[in-house]
Amino acid sequence: MTPASGGPGAVTSPFSPAPGAAPYLRQVRAQARMETRLMLRNGEQLLVALVIPILALVGGVVGAERGGIELDGRAVDVLTPGVLALAVMSTAFTSLAIATGFERRYGLIKRLGASPLPRSGLLLGKIGAVLTVQVVQAVVLVAVALALGWSPSGGWVALPLALLAAVLGTAAFASLGLLLAGTLRAEATLAIANLVYLLLLVGGAVLLPRSSYGGVGELLAVLPSAALGDAFRAALVDGSLAAGPLLVLVVWALLGATAATRLFRWE
Repeated sequence: MTPASGGPGAVTSPFSPAPGAAPYLRQVRAQARMETRLMLRNGEQLLVALVIPILALVGGVVGAERGGIELDGRAVDVLTPGVLALAVMSTAFTSLAIATGFERRYGLIKRLGASPLPRSGLLLGKIGAVLTVQVVQAVVLVAVALALGWSPSGGWVALPLALLAAVLGTAAFASLGLLLAGTLRAEATLAIANLVYLLLLVGGAVLLPRSSYGGVGELLAVLPSAALGDAFRAALVDGSLAAGPLLVLVVWALLGATAATRLFRWE
């Protein structure tokens, strides 16, 4: 007979259950891996993430050159930083908000709510997935820009400064996207996310410098889209740190993350 559990001669199995939640960082990493796979499998999100920025870059460069539109420099040099900023906004805000909104509708977020994963872990996991997809975006867009003749002039500091802008921009837009998706119905999230994206694309000073908008340019400085575009242009064109725009992104990220953590509803 098998010795009684805990008695003399009892055998301790290496497969004894050890109930309990995994450490917080391990939960976040697992969530980020799952979110990354879901985003890469979704053709509609990849369309927003890659095709629209590529069309904006190619169409803008060709249109400026053939239409004789005067910019502060070569069209490809002026537009590329803005297109990279647009790609961050596309993935971190529009794609993330729409995907999360429909995950709530289908009950997936509700099931996550029953797990030990807290709201902050869900937020960080989704931001980690967005950053992974943005690496793919950056590689593709930089290759297209170089093929069009892009010549970055920011020097050796341009890359770390652009990475800093991308991380802060992702934090700001992802937290706002999750706030939108976590408080509204999926259909409303779809409509509002697309509407906000189009408004910021046209009038948010993300593609073109704020100086292109005349007297309203100063007012646009408080928008996260304008701050992200300014930070990318400062890094890739001038090789300088845009402290003001980066601070704007930090403020938006803190406000959005705080609101999303408190108001996000699992169903």
